[in-house]
Amino acid sequence: MNRIRTRGILTATAAVIALAAGSGIAAQAAPQSSDSDRRAADTALADSFKAVDRSTNWEMTGKLKLDFPTFHPQGIAYTEDHIFLSSVEIIERTVKYPAPRDGYDRTAGKGVGHLFVMDKAGNLQKDIILGEGDMYHPGGLDFDGENIWVSVAQYRPNSSSIIYRVDAATLEAHKQFEAPDHFGGIVMDRQTGHLVGNTWGSRRFAEWNLSGKQLSTWQNPNHFIDYQDCQYVADSQALCAGVANLPQTPAAGGTAATYELGGMALLDLTKKTTLHDVPFQKWSTAGHVATRNPFKLTAEGNHLTMHVAPDDAEEGNGTEILTYEATVTPAQ
Repeated sequence: MNRIRTRGILTATAAVIALAAGSGIAAQAAPQSSDSDRRAADTALADSFKAVDRSTNWEMTGKLKLDFPTFHPQGIAYTEDHIFLSSVEIIERTVKYPAPRDGYDRTAGKGVGHLFVMDKAGNLQKDIILGEGDMYHPGGLDFDGENIWVSVAQYRPNSSSIIYRVDAATLEAHKQFEAPDHFGGIVMDRQTGHLVGNTWGSRRFAEWNLSGKQLSTWQNPNHFIDYQDCQYVADSQALCAGVANLPQTPAAGGTAATYELGGMALLDLTKKTTLHDVPFQKWSTAGHVATRNPFKLTAEGNHLTMHVAPDDAEEGNGTEILTYEATVTPAQ
């Protein structure tokens, strides 16, 4: 394990603990004594995030090297006892068709879906295999205080997914329902008790009850980035991060030489709008933008702590969980 220790490491440790306590829990499962505390923490996070802008000074305060095969990480979640990391192991890559076939733009490929369970030092404790058949690509994670929610999809758009609920205490995985599209991210709206997922490239959202009945669907009004990992915050809002691959200038290679634009966004799941978004251009060891895939953000007062894991196992120094911190001034 390799850590960068700075002035903010104690705050970062406290924020990791706050993440487990502040992520919230579905109303039907939450102890009433902790509901107000969780909602207060989620509200503080939403309020503090709205004060983030392009001039916010993010300082790297931690770097945790994962010393096991992590493949291609997708989402991250923290509980009181564990770090959860979803990842796809690619055995056979998908191949684009010259023209669509049977509604698909590429082959299914082959792979294995992993949900890694670690202790807080990053030591692997369990590898939960998720998926069926062509559905082997886990996406972003959300923790509701009791369960980890994750969608495992085909590695191609306009396909299919399985929504899983994983008990964070027993580590038992339960297949909740199947959905007829690629859903790469999911959150539990703890105000409604419903699940909300986003499709390939986060171009569309869908809302379901826990039995899998689709209640609504809407197009993403924002084209800034593709959301990769989301988390619930208070009052039917979700905080998401992701990346867009954009072309370089012609002199730098044009469309053949893209660069990664990172960013974060706060979404209103009821009004189906974007409340606040901001770019994030910090870079990993392998040169990826930090918000490329796994992402979680916590707040302690006006101090924000971000955990990201943008690099794959075979890149740079392997997968590292990077910690960034920033202090903001929320609007009064």
